[in-house]
Amino acid sequence: MPSREHLKDLLDLPATVLLTVECQHGVLGPDGALPELAREACSSGVLANVARLVAAAHEGGVQVIHAIAERRPDGRGASRNARLFHAAERLPVQQLTGTRAVRVVAPIEVREEDLVVRRLHGLSPLAGTEVDALLRNLGCRTLIVTGVSANVAIPNAVFDAVNRGYTAVVPADAIAGVPADYTPAMIRNTLSLVATVTTTDELLTCLAPPRPAVGD
Repeated sequence: MPSREHLKDLLDLPATVLLTVECQHGVLGPDGALPELAREACSSGVLANVARLVAAAHEGGVQVIHAIAERRPDGRGASRNARLFHAAERLPVQQLTGTRAVRVVAPIEVREEDLVVRRLHGLSPLAGTEVDALLRNLGCRTLIVTGVSANVAIPNAVFDAVNRGYTAVVPADAIAGVPADYTPAMIRNTLSLVATVTTTDELLTCLAPPRPAVGD
C-alpha cells in the first residue's frame, strides 16, 4: 500500500476523476443478471464502499463518471466476438437501453454534475467510448477505478487508462469479482503492477475537501 503522503501527491483533486464501472441494477441489483457477483459485491462491502467514495468525491468536488454497459433491444451494434457476449444474450435479465437495469444502483448517488457514459459494445469502459475524451477535457491525470467486475471490466479499465497516460488508482475493497478469492489474486498478481492499490478508507482521507484555517 502506498504511504498517505504518496497517495495525496497522486490525488491532485482538480485533476482526479472517480470512475464507477457497471454499478447498475441489472448487474448488482437484487434481481440482476449476475446474482453471484451481486451477492459478492454486497456481502463484501464493495458496493457500500463505492457509494462512500462517490459521496466523498461529491463533497470534495472530484468529478464522478459512471460507466454503464447496455444494449439496444434489437441488439444492433452489440459485440458478438467472444463467448461472454453470447452468454450475456441468454441471461434472464438484459441490460436494455432505457430500462431500470441500466440505472445506477443504490446506495450510489448520481448527482446532476456526474457524467454517465453508456456503451453498446466491447468490454472496456474506456476503449471505444467517450470516457477518454471526457477525461482529457476535464484535465484528468489520475483515475480512480471502482466497481465490477475484477474478472473483465476492471482490468480492462485499468490497462486502458495506463495505456492512455493516466495514473490508475484502485481501492482494493471497492472492486468485486467472482469467485471471491479471484479479486485479491487479480490485484496482487496483475493490477498492482500497473496501478496504485489502496483502500477506501485511505482514499477518503485524501478526497476530503481541505478544512478552512482557523479564523477564516
